[in-house]
Amino acid sequence: MELNNLKPANGAVKNRKRIGRGAGSGHGGTSTRGHKGAGSRSGNSRKIGFEGGQMPLQRRLPKFGFKNINRVEYTGINLDALEKLAAQGITEFTHETFVKKGLASKNDLVKILGRGVLTAKVNITAHAFSSTAKEAIEKVGGSTATL
Repeated sequence: MELNNLKPANGAVKNRKRIGRGAGSGHGGTSTRGHKGAGSRSGNSRKIGFEGGQMPLQRRLPKFGFKNINRVEYTGINLDALEKLAAQGITEFTHETFVKKGLASKNDLVKILGRGVLTAKVNITAHAFSSTAKEAIEKVGGSTATL
């Protein structure tokens, strides 16, 4: 190794534009910003969705629909999920049971839904029940209680 064949490691030196360092650099004058307009000035940053003054897509599209701010959102738990837990020996279902088993989070409202078949006698406490679920639970001798 000699002084004439020393060179930096690969990736150590980045070949970048040195902007605003005079006309001889090739990037002097307007410093690659073009002439006039907002983009040539300091402090400019385009907002997301800005289309150069053209009416943005988000404003061109028609708005429709309705979002009910009073809507109550339930986490649904079907009878087939309860049947699997009943096979493990659980007969009392409360909100804490659903949270512990990962079927709902602690702030969720729980609604029991009627998909599947329930064969075990279980006692369930939840925020709401579908009519088919309530019927199926009571048919096998279980009980339902609403929070």
